Amino acid sequence: MDSFAAGHRRIAVLLPCYNEAPSIAAVVRGFRSALPEARIYVYDNNSTDGTALLAMLAGAEVLRERRQGKGHVVRRMFADIDADIYLMADGDGTYGPDDAEDLIRTLITERADMVVGTRRDLSDTAGRHGHALGNRLFNHLYRRLFADGFTDIFSGYRAFSRRFVKSFPAVSDGFEVETEMSVHAFRLKMPVCELPLDYGRRLEGSASKLSTLGDGARILLMFAMLLKETRPFALFGGLALVLMAAGLGLALPVLTEYLQTGLVPRLPTWVLSLALAGLSAMSLTAGVVLDSVARGRAELLRLHYLSAPHISFDVSRPAAADRPKVEKGSPPAIALKRKRRA
Repeated sequence: MDSFAAGHRRIAVLLPCYNEAPSIAAVVRGFRSALPEARIYVYDNNSTDGTALLAMLAGAEVLRERRQGKGHVVRRMFADIDADIYLMADGDGTYGPDDAEDLIRTLITERADMVVGTRRDLSDTAGRHGHALGNRLFNHLYRRLFADGFTDIFSGYRAFSRRFVKSFPAVSDGFEVETEMSVHAFRLKMPVCELPLDYGRRLEGSASKLSTLGDGARILLMFAMLLKETRPFALFGGLALVLMAAGLGLALPVLTEYLQTGLVPRLPTWVLSLALAGLSAMSLTAGVVLDSVARGRAELLRLHYLSAPHISFDVSRPAAADRPKVEKGSPPAIALKRKRRA
């Protein structure tokens, strides 16, 4: 690792794991070789195949999160570990430890809060055509609902600044936590980068923990929840338009018949159209009110995010722990202190 990133900054490699015995030892050794100055933490999520022991023997610090799910593990890791730079990867060996230096260098040189290692040729190199299709669909949906800042919101290979980690709420339980990370960066307008990296195949005996239907449904629910929290006017305003269109569609034939005959024979339809119009007005009002609340919460979250310490980008200055201590007081007082210490 280059001198600008090593020594002066504490680097933590975070590896959430569940039943990754075939690959975890090689992954730990790979990161130890790529980042010899970093501390490597493996968070075991109730593995039953000896993952924790193999990680410990390979030189990692092993901790445990008993609540099942990657979101629970990430929340625990971010709360427990204190560092200047955080690097998160998977324990299945699909992300190359040799790319860690590039992620950290990009984080520092671009002065970013998160760098995402996007996966090149996901379906071709990893053999997951169904997952690759779902990845493209969800990424397209993310860009339509939120922003164009990311092309691979599900990548598990990321580098973070301290202030990202300590301001991230992490309310997810499972694999949707990466989506939450992307929306968190969008919500607080953080500087972020993407770095295209190779993505490999799992080792023989290692199985994917991702459920296509189950996790896909949870990710869709997370999209809806995050849209409500971050862009409530878009959500409730869109709902208001749908309700108003439905109400007008029901009301127009009744109004046409009334203008022609002076009668309202379809009274239930007219009442339903008025009810839909009322619901539309309520939804629009809720969107306006919640949008003001969301803006206020975003401002508070950004102030908290800015209050957290960031990486020191002045590479000519050593970290606080490495700087010489300056003695305070007048020259005679300083001389007296030194004499007493001697």
